[in-house]
Amino acid sequence: MRTVIIKKREGLKMMDEKRIQRLIREGRQFLHCQSLVDQDDFVSDQQLKKPQPPLVKATMSKQRIMLPRNFEDLDIDGDFTEILLRRHSSRVFTQQPISLLQLSYLLWASQGVKDIRGKRYATLRTVPSGGARHGFETYLIVRMCEGLDCGVYHYLPMEHALEFLHRIDDEEQMISDSLCGQRWASKASVVFYWSLVAYRCEWRYGIRAHRVALIDVGHVGQNLYLGCAALNLGVCGIAAFDDKVCSDIFGLDKDEEFIIYTAPVGTISSADIEKEKGFYRFVEEEGL
Repeated sequence: MRTVIIKKREGLKMMDEKRIQRLIREGRQFLHCQSLVDQDDFVSDQQLKKPQPPLVKATMSKQRIMLPRNFEDLDIDGDFTEILLRRHSSRVFTQQPISLLQLSYLLWASQGVKDIRGKRYATLRTVPSGGARHGFETYLIVRMCEGLDCGVYHYLPMEHALEFLHRIDDEEQMISDSLCGQRWASKASVVFYWSLVAYRCEWRYGIRAHRVALIDVGHVGQNLYLGCAALNLGVCGIAAFDDKVCSDIFGLDKDEEFIIYTAPVGTISSADIEKEKGFYRFVEEEGL
């Protein structure tokens, strides 16, 4: 599989090598903040007493679905060590729907609000976040979930509810297009898309906010993985997505809010282990 991909790339116009190296250097500088030469002189908008941005995005639809919270009814393996051992990426799904209660649990596990500090200063959630800024919004493309119509949804963490945004003519094709042609992901029951509302983090951390946000979204993704492991569901985090397609699907402005991480979720079966191994067949073929 990998050999085929390499051969296909040989026929493509490749990016200039000097540009590649320049972009790599810039990326590394961003990660260790070498570019922030005047950071000691920086004053954040929070320090300047500028108005705090909202803790969550305003609702966009009147069509609301309240999510169940009777998580005690779920068949959850409570042994944390076993959950860690079962945590893995899955790319083969059984084409069975997940339940609304399972989806509710995964949304709560990855972005659920447990408490609020002050009147509206900060949310305390099921995941950590620098300065409790929690700069993310959760969007879904739903294909197969009991009790939900297929289509595009937005999670409302304060209410623990979903709002229905719009339908899609072909969910599988839209998922594949949004994830750069990864057809296997289009067989998932639900695909999670996390956006960053940048100023929610920048208000406090300013020029350092963007590195903090990347750390924080990792916490969100890991909690989704652990939640799926506890429910014996499959998940695979994906960073290869088409920014423009994703922004168009969810109506994002691409500047103040944009997608930064995605994860298909679905039902899995031990009978598909060999199919999963097929994704790494190139390791044996190339003797890696």
